[in-house]
Amino acid sequence: MLEQIVSGIHTRLYARAYIVADPSQDSNRFVFVNLDACMASQAVTLGVIERLKVEFADMYTERNVAISGIHTHSGPGGYLQYVLYDITSLGFVEQSWEAVVSGIVESIRRAHANIKPGKLRINSGELLDANANRSPSAYLHNPEDERARYKHNTDKIMTQLSVTNSEGKGTGAISWFPVHCTSINNTNDLISGDNKGVASQFLEKWAAKQSTTGSSHPKGPTATGSSQNKGPTATGSSQNEGPTGNGQAEVQLAEGFVAAFGQANVGDTSPNIQGAFCQDTGLPCEDHSLCNGRNKLCIARGPAWPDNFRSNEIIAQRQADKAQQLLTSATEEVSGPIDFRHAFLDMTGIDVREGPNTRAGRTCPAAMGFSFAAGTTDGPGAFDFKQGDTKGSLFWKVVGHFLHNPTAAQTSCQAPKPILLDTGNAHIPYEWQPSIVEIQILRVGQFVILCVPGELTTMAGRRLREAMQVQVQPSWGNVTLVIAGLTNTYSSYVTTYEEYQAQRYEGASTIFGPHTLDAYIQEFSRLADDMMQGRPTQSGPTPPNMIKNQWSFLPPVIIDTAPMGSHFGSVTHDVLKTPYDVNDTVSVTFQSACPRNNVRTGDTFLAVQKLQQDTGEWSTVYTDDDISTKFHWQRPHMLSSESTATVTWKIPEGSEDGTYMIWNYGDYKHLTGGTVPFTGHSSAFTVGQPKSVFWKLMSQVRQKLRWIAV
Repeated sequence: MLEQIVSGIHTRLYARAYIVADPSQDSNRFVFVNLDACMASQAVTLGVIERLKVEFADMYTERNVAISGIHTHSGPGGYLQYVLYDITSLGFVEQSWEAVVSGIVESIRRAHANIKPGKLRINSGELLDANANRSPSAYLHNPEDERARYKHNTDKIMTQLSVTNSEGKGTGAISWFPVHCTSINNTNDLISGDNKGVASQFLEKWAAKQSTTGSSHPKGPTATGSSQNKGPTATGSSQNEGPTGNGQAEVQLAEGFVAAFGQANVGDTSPNIQGAFCQDTGLPCEDHSLCNGRNKLCIARGPAWPDNFRSNEIIAQRQADKAQQLLTSATEEVSGPIDFRHAFLDMTGIDVREGPNTRAGRTCPAAMGFSFAAGTTDGPGAFDFKQGDTKGSLFWKVVGHFLHNPTAAQTSCQAPKPILLDTGNAHIPYEWQPSIVEIQILRVGQFVILCVPGELTTMAGRRLREAMQVQVQPSWGNVTLVIAGLTNTYSSYVTTYEEYQAQRYEGASTIFGPHTLDAYIQEFSRLADDMMQGRPTQSGPTPPNMIKNQWSFLPPVIIDTAPMGSHFGSVTHDVLKTPYDVNDTVSVTFQSACPRNNVRTGDTFLAVQKLQQDTGEWSTVYTDDDISTKFHWQRPHMLSSESTATVTWKIPEGSEDGTYMIWNYGDYKHLTGGTVPFTGHSSAFTVGQPKSVFWKLMSQVRQKLRWIAV
C-alpha cells in the first residue's frame, strides 16, 4: 500500500544460510538461505550469484543456491526489478536492494567459513491453531473426493531439518510451515519479521539458554533475555544411517544456534485464525469478503485481536514451541547422496501434456485479474473491487487498457480471469512482471526441497508434493518433501485449475493462467527425472538483468536539522522519575535524523542498558532486534528537515530489578552532503525495587501505612 510507509523497527531482519556439503566431494554442496523478507527477488538473486562467483568461482552458482523469503509483509520494498512489485515503494530502492544482497552474501560467507562435519535429522508433527484458510470458498472448488483425503483445508504439518555437529550438539534447524506473515497487517509502519521472524527469535533465545545451562529438556521459548545479533551457521552433510521414528532424543545445543522458519505452500493461508469480520458491525464478512458491498472494512482477526503485535507473538510462539518439540524428539537421521537441479522457465507459453498429474493446456503471458486489486482479508485493497470477480467493470477495464489492451488470444488464455493489468505485454518503462522464472530441487538423502518461485495454495502444494513423491519413490524410496515458497524469483500466486475458476485474490494473482500449476508439476517432474537418471538438466533461457534500467521516485535525504537551542540526540520527552515495573512501557523521545542516512546493518538504532552494581559499568541488554523494544521515527510534516525518534521498551517478564538507561544512535546529514554520527540517552530510571538501604526502609514505611489505611 502506498500509504504504508516505514517509520521504524519492530524487529531486525536476517538472512540465515545453511550449507550442506559432501566431504568426499568438495564441489558437491548446496546452500539454502532463509530470508526475512517478503519474497526472494530475481534482482537480488542475480546480484548475490554475481558476487559469489567473484569470491568463490563456480562453487556457488544459480544451480545450487536457493534464496527463500519468509513472506513478511512488514519488510522493506523496492528491491525487485519488475515495475508492478515496486510501485508501492515509488520504484526501485537501491539502498534496500544493496542491504538484502550484501546481507545474503555475508550470511553465505560466514556459513562457508563455518563448515564442519555433522549430521542432519528429520522430524515432523501437527501444529494446530496457527493458520487458517482465507479463501475457503475457492478451496471448495477442488474435487470433493480430493478434499475428502484431508482433514483440514490448510496443511497443519511442520517439517523440520535439524543440524548437529560432530560433538552431537545442535547447531541449527529449518522448520517449514505454511502461514502468511500478515499477523501485523497493513496498518503497521515498523520493519518486522512478523510471526516467522519472531519465532526465530524465540527459538534462538531458548537455545541460547539451553547451551548455557547444558539442559536438553524443553522449557519453552521465551521473549525475555538480551538480544544478540546472531551470524548464520553452516551445516555438515549426514553420512550415517540412523534410526527412524519420533521418540524422545537427548539433545545438547551449541552456542550460536540458528533457527529458521521457512515458508511453504502459503498461498491461501492466514495467521488471523479468528476469521474475517466487518469493522463497522462486528459481524462476519459477506460473500466475496465484503461489508455492505465494499472490501475495505472486511478484516481478518488474529488470536489476540485487536492487538496485532500480541497476535503475532502468539502465532510465533506456537511455531517456536512446535519446532522445539521436533528438535528435542528427532531421531531419523538423513542418509544418502547430495544432488541438485535448477532450470529457468519461460512461462509465457509452456505446453502442458496430459498426464497422471497434469491436464493438457498452455500457460500465458502474465496478467493480473480484477480480484487482485481487491486484496485479501489480511489486507484489503481499495475502491470497489471485490474477490471472486469473473466479469470486471467497464470503467476499470478502460483504465487497465491504458497499460496494454489485451489481445483476444490473451483474454482467452487467461479466462475466466477478467484482465485488469496485462502485465506480460507491458514493456514501458521496462518489464512489469517476470516472463522467465526458475525452479529448483535440492536433495540430501531422503530429504528433498522443492523450490518454487511463488505462493502455492494449500491444494496446489499437495498436488505438487504428491506428484513428486509418486515419481521418485521407485528410485529413492520414501522421501520427505517440503515446498520452499517464494524462492529465487517472485511471480505471485499458483492455484489449482479449479481454484482459478473462482477468481478470488489468489486466482486473480496466478499470473500465467489456469494451467500454471500443471506446468510447474510437469517441469519439476523433468528435473526429478534428470536427477534419477543422473543426467544434466538444460538451464533454459536466461532472465533479464534490469538493475541498470530501474526508475526510482523516492526522494533522497537532503538535510537534517535540529531546532534552535537543541542538538541531535537531545531528549525531548524523558522517562518518568518514579520506578517502573514488569509489563510497564518506558518511552523516550529524542531529537533525531532520518534513519535512511545509515540503516545500521548489523548494528542498532537503540539500546536498553543496565547498570551493573558490582562494576559500576553499563551493559546493553536489549537492542532494536528484540520484540520488547520499538523504534519509531517521525517528523512534523513531509517537507520538514527536523525529526524525532521515540524509543519504547515494554519491560518483559523476568527482567532484573535495577537501574536502566535508554540510548538512541543515528546519523544526521548536513548541507554539504556528508553524514555525522550522534548519540543520545535518557535519564537513568529504576525497574522494580532499588537496592539501597534507604529505599528498603521507605518501602517498609509505605507498606505499614498501606496496612494502617486498610
